Parts: sequence; C-alpha cells; structure tokens
Amino acid sequence: MPDAEPAMLRPSVPEADREIGVRRPVLAHGFVALVDYMGDDAAIVQAARVSYGRGTKTVRDDRGLIRYLLRHRHTTPFEMVELKFLVRLPIFVARQWIRHRSSSVNEYSARYSIVPDEFEVPAPEEVRHQSSRNRQGRDEPLESAVVERFRFDLERVSEDAYAVYSRALEAGVARETARLVLPVAYYTQWYWKTNLWNLFHFLSLRLDAHAQEEIRLYAAELARLGRLVCPVAFEAFDEFVLESLPFGRREQLALRGLLAGATPEQACREAELPLTREDGKPMTSGEGVEFLEKLARVKGETSAPPEKVPRPPARPRTSGSRRPAA
Repeated sequence: MPDAEPAMLRPSVPEADREIGVRRPVLAHGFVALVDYMGDDAAIVQAARVSYGRGTKTVRDDRGLIRYLLRHRHTTPFEMVELKFLVRLPIFVARQWIRHRSSSVNEYSARYSIVPDEFEVPAPEEVRHQSSRNRQGRDEPLESAVVERFRFDLERVSEDAYAVYSRALEAGVARETARLVLPVAYYTQWYWKTNLWNLFHFLSLRLDAHAQEEIRLYAAELARLGRLVCPVAFEAFDEFVLESLPFGRREQLALRGLLAGATPEQACREAELPLTREDGKPMTSGEGVEFLEKLARVKGETSAPPEKVPRPPARPRTSGSRRPAA
C-alpha cells in the first residue's frame, strides 16, 4: 500500500499574515500593501518533489533543495507561490513597472473615478544631471538653484494641470477626456499579482543600481514582504541572483589571464575587451569597463549591492509654494 498523503492545509506564515492590509509608505503619497499570498517555502519543495520523487527527502533538506533549484534555474517550483499586492505609485513609475508583463494587473480607472490631487515632487538630492554613461539615468548633483527651479516648476505645473482638470469636470467634460491634462507625476493605484519566479525577475532588474531610484524604493518594499513569505527562497535569490556576477566568454578569457599573472589592462587587451577608444581616450562604458567593475565588486572595492542599502523613509510633500532660488 502506498504511503498515505498528508492532509493539504493552506500555508500560513505568521510574519506575513501580520502584514496583510498594512500600507507601507513609499515616496510622498505612495504605498505597498500585501493583500494575500498562496504558498511558502514548503510549497516550492512540495512542487519540486513531485518531479524528483519522495526519495529525495533523504538526499537533501528543504533549504538545500531550494538553493539547488535556484542555482540551476529550475523555475517551475517557484511559480507555485503567488503574491498579491495593492500599490499606489506615480504614473511615471507605473509606466516602467507595467513593462513587466508576467503578472496580473487591475488599475484604478480614471475613466470611471476622479483622480485625487496627489503628485510626486522628487527630493532635492534626486534631481541630478543626466548620466553620461546611462542614457536613461541620473548622475552628478546639480546646482541648488537649478534643482529648486525644477521642483518649483513641477509643483506649479501639476497644480495648474489639476485646476484645468477640475474645471473640465465641472463643465461636464467626460472623465476619460479630462484626465488627458494630468502629468505623469500624479498617482495611480493597482492590484498587482505575480508568482515568485516572476517577482524574482522583477526584483533582479528593479533593485539594480541602474534602475530609477523611485521604482527601486517600491522594489525594496516588495522584496521585504516577499522575504516574509519565503525567507529561504529569498536567501537563495540574494546569493545566486542579486549578488552573483555573470562572466561571458571573453571575460572568462580575461580571468584566465589574471590568474596567470597579467594585469587587468593586459588581460582585457588579450581578451579583446576594449578599454580605450580609437582616439586613445579611456572608455567610460562598454564591455571592458563593465568587466573591471565586476572585478572591483569581487575585490570588495565598491559599495554594497543596491538591495542591501537601507530603504530611505517616505518623503513627505512640502506644503505651500516653492520659490526658485535667487
């Protein structure tokens, strides 16, 4: 007679249960709340052992199995865990977020409801020069007068746009048309449901230092809540995804050169990883530069990975008008 299957009970993680419905603030008016979850670390193990067989229980413990699965990219068992969040976020963050198509989303409808008068004004330290290396990112600080002028203009434009929006609604313009005047600094809200593997993919991109600061703050809160549900899986995710460093074929050739005693510059040259342009000037981006950055991380010469940086507190919105510096 086969062994009797254990009773199937809905997994419950007390630490996660205490977070359900709690709105954790992000930015000036945003938040992330865990609505529900299905499965936990045990669900990952359970799904994997359907494939591997009951005998694997004597081969490795649950933690070892989860780490093996993630290390070797066996994704399906992680898809057995699902998490649902309620998120309030600026529209410009939502437009980045929605590029991740492996989820279920239901967004607040500005065709049906009136948009609240809430918009995001970045903190002064987040208004910076355009990056010379990352065409979609920020870099060095700006002069304080430029920063305050931008923040003042953003608040003025947003307030003016909302006044136009309100007048249009009062005049009978349909909500779906009146909303066109609102800038992307205004907030939206949605339910967002995804499985654990797709959450890992989202976090691997949005916790990265190259991601925009605002969406990194949301990703950090998602990660914090996810760790409560599946702490062992997240431990493996940290080690084998977030803190891992992939090395391509030529990078491996350069590593062999380093092990044989070559300098980093010699190793890059022999592996055809360019560090200078045709005019002889040093390159500020490219495969060779990225390889040296990886070496710096291995040697501990760079700061902690972005996911380990403490999450800044929510930024309160300053009341009243901001005047540009003289």
